[in-house]
Amino acid sequence: MVHHIVMWNFKEEISEAERKLRKADMVLHLKELVGKVPGLKTVDFVENPLASSTHDIALVTTLEKPEDVAVYGSHPEHVKVADTYVRPFVKDRACLDYED
Repeated sequence: MVHHIVMWNFKEEISEAERKLRKADMVLHLKELVGKVPGLKTVDFVENPLASSTHDIALVTTLEKPEDVAVYGSHPEHVKVADTYVRPFVKDRACLDYED
């Protein structure tokens, strides 16, 4: 099993009210990728991190094997969701992939 964790910070100009809407869109549309992207097993989120956190939201996915991370990243459905609901609203991205 492979875990793919991605964390983002919203752009400064995104208001708190809009951040809530953007988080909801990210959660909805990224979770819909299960069953569409080969190897993608689960999609979960950390939407309300503690104040000590360095990022605003985190995506936590599980995939079948290491090669599936690249399949997920380049899959047209994932790219469409990322380009529509994620990338326009975030300023940075941190990623950690590991296998257990």
